[in-house]
Amino acid sequence: MNDALDLLSAVLLLAGATSCLLGALGLLRLPDLPARLQAGTKPQTLGVMLILLGTGVRLEFVSASTLILVVLFQMLTSPVISQIVGRSAYSTGTLRRDTLIVDELGKRMGGDGGESRPPERPRPP
Repeated sequence: MNDALDLLSAVLLLAGATSCLLGALGLLRLPDLPARLQAGTKPQTLGVMLILLGTGVRLEFVSASTLILVVLFQMLTSPVISQIVGRSAYSTGTLRRDTLIVDELGKRMGGDGGESRPPERPRPP
């Protein structure tokens, strides 16, 4: 039974580390801020949860309350911080609005919002 728990723990830890690694690669490779925000929050949160679950299995859930609190804190703070970074980039003009397909925040902030056109590609001569 102990070997099965060790194997499960190893699989969870490796899956969590892989998810965090893919999120970090997404931060480096993706072109714009909205895509990077997705890569910075979703795989990282999943990776931390899997790593903590693997740690909990390895420790046989002795300190499960601490691990549960860390998972809850991660799930609550990561999306909020991502939202704050996205809104601040939008309001300061760092985010290119012409690349947005739908601009829902523009309606709320008093701008024209709505559908925006995709950027025009230069035509060959």
